[in-house]
This record gives sequence, C-alpha cells and structure tokens, in this order.
Amino acid sequence: MTAFGFEVLGEDGRARRGRLSTAHGTIETPVFMPVGTAATVKGMTSESVARTGAEIVLANTYHLMLRPGPETVNKLGGLHKFMDWEKPILTDSGGFQVMSLTDLRKLDDTGVEFRSHIDGTKFLLTPERSIEIQNLLDSTITMVLDECTANGVDEAAAADSMKLSMRWAARCRDVFEQRDGYGLFGIVQGSIYPDQRLESAAALVDIGFDGYAVGGLAVGEGQEAMFSVLDVTTPALPSGHPRYLMGVGMPDDIVGAVQRGIDMFDCVLPTRSGRTGQAFTRRGTLNIRNARHAEDPRPLDPDSKYPCVGSVSRGYLHHLFKAKEMLGPMLLTTHNLHYYQELMRDIRHAIEQGRLDAFADEFRAQQAQGDIEPL
Repeated sequence: MTAFGFEVLGEDGRARRGRLSTAHGTIETPVFMPVGTAATVKGMTSESVARTGAEIVLANTYHLMLRPGPETVNKLGGLHKFMDWEKPILTDSGGFQVMSLTDLRKLDDTGVEFRSHIDGTKFLLTPERSIEIQNLLDSTITMVLDECTANGVDEAAAADSMKLSMRWAARCRDVFEQRDGYGLFGIVQGSIYPDQRLESAAALVDIGFDGYAVGGLAVGEGQEAMFSVLDVTTPALPSGHPRYLMGVGMPDDIVGAVQRGIDMFDCVLPTRSGRTGQAFTRRGTLNIRNARHAEDPRPLDPDSKYPCVGSVSRGYLHHLFKAKEMLGPMLLTTHNLHYYQELMRDIRHAIEQGRLDAFADEFRAQQAQGDIEPL
C-alpha cells in the first residue's frame, strides 16, 4: 500500500508546488477539487470529470448520511465504487451544512443534534459518528467534525466555537482508523481573529494530523479579511503537510491564497455557475443567456490553450439555455471545471518557474479586460 504523504517539490515565496500520495493515487498541488456533494458532480459522469484533469473530488458526509446512508454505500463497495471514481475522494465532515440548520439543530459538547432538511428525521452527529461514517464511505481524506463559525460573531463567541471544534478534533483523532494511504485533516477555526486562529492552529499541531484545513472563511467576510487570516494562519501550520482552504472559491481568491501558502481548494462555483449560465474565462465571467451571444460563432474562451467543448459556439450554448435543454448546463459545467483545472496547471507551472507573482499580475490584468468585444 502507498503511504499517505506530502512532498514539497518547489517553492516560490510562500507558494508551494507539491505532490500528495494516497491509497487512491497521487495529487499534484496546488489542486482544485470539484464538489460531488451527493456522490455526483452534478451534470457530469465520473469519466468526464476525470477528462477535465481533476485528480480528486469532494463528497459530503451530511448529505450521504441522510441518503442513501453510509451503511448502504459501504454495502455497495464504498464511495469509489459507488460513484465509479477510482481516484482520491475527500469527504467534508458535515460541520458546514449543520451550521446552516440554525433552526433545526441543537449543539453541545457531545455533538450536534439536528433534524433532516429532507423529512425531519432526528440525527445525532458526534465526532465519533462523523469519523465512522467517513470510514464506511471509504474516504481517502477524512475531515474532523467542527463547528463552522458564522461570520460576524464577536471574539468571545468565536473563541467558544473554536475551542469546541478543538475538543471535537481531538476526539476525531482518537477514533480515526489509521490505514496506509488514508489521511485525517484537522480544521483551523477562529473567525477573523488572529489570536484565535493561532491558538487553533497550535492546538491542531499538538494533536497531530496528516493535513491542515483552514475553515470558517468564504462565509461573507470578504477577500481582504480572508487574506489577512491566511497571512496569520498558514505560517503557523507545518510546512511538510498539505494546507486546504475550504470552500474557496473565485479564481482570484485561489491565486491569492496560493500566494499565501495554500495547496488545496474546493468550491461549488464552477458547477453551480455552469447550471445557471455563468461561464468562467481568462477574461472573467460571462452570462451565456445574454442576447449578445445569440449569433456569435466564437468559442467561450478563445484564449484557452485547452478548449474543452470543441467547435461548440457561444450561439449554440445560448440556444441551449434559452430552450432549457439539459445539454447546455452539462457543457457549461464541463467548460468551467476545465477552466479551473487549466488555472491550477498554470499556477503549478508558474511556481515551478519562480514567477508566480508575475503570473498573478498577468492573470488579474487579463481578468480586468472583460469579455471579448461583441461581433
């Protein structure tokens, strides 16, 4: 079996070019993970996700525990076989989703009791049960259960929330079944407060994990505050372990976070945007529903070195969305995921060449240009 391990292959400032080895394959970092919440990246087959260049996907403990249930997934061979994805899978512990169930949950030191948003069934999710569920799913990377601190709380409330998450993290570590090629990640909390973030990072490092995530960001605090938190937090995390910024994000957020030492990302943006007609390109985003695209024969992103939708024109994509044909969201999702993987490849190459800052400047300048002119 392959040991779970992270190797830093090169550095450029605080950015790292790395490689993560797992039981289900290697991952080149910095990496973006498409989100397959309910064991599916919406609108995509596993084969088509792999063709975009994705090396790892994310699935969600909360949604899979509600349906079909972790025991069912386990009986059907585990998540890799269940969703026909042989590569690594990271599972979010469910903390973020439970946070959003404010009116349906009751939280204390034991865990969180909540009612399903589907049928009202009552569940108790403890750190131990979260780890058990992720083990039944056969997650390559398991996340500790945490409370995702809401944006805007005062420092005292953030401290209480963070300390609860640290107690839960220790319990997760105690029950995690160590196996070759499998890893457990801790999650740094503490809202926007530097002292809380440093205390959380120190507590997690003392417990000891295979990787370290930064949670509780991209929840409305804004880019400047997010980058300030990363400026404080990433230097406090072990350099020989992967660092994962949860739920981020916009391409510009990713570039800036890589510059601050982050290795791993996930976000629903490329898939959700693809379903609603929003396309990511090297010149920013565009809405394919706009009338300006109706008779445009050009591709979505003429500047891309890896066009993924062949000869499909903007005019055709516009037609598909206007006609409410399912192929439109499928093609745009494919394009967006391919764009994100192309961005990560370009970032990795820039780090290898020692020119990430120059790449970031060029990237932002090109984004600021806006979409190509109408015909």
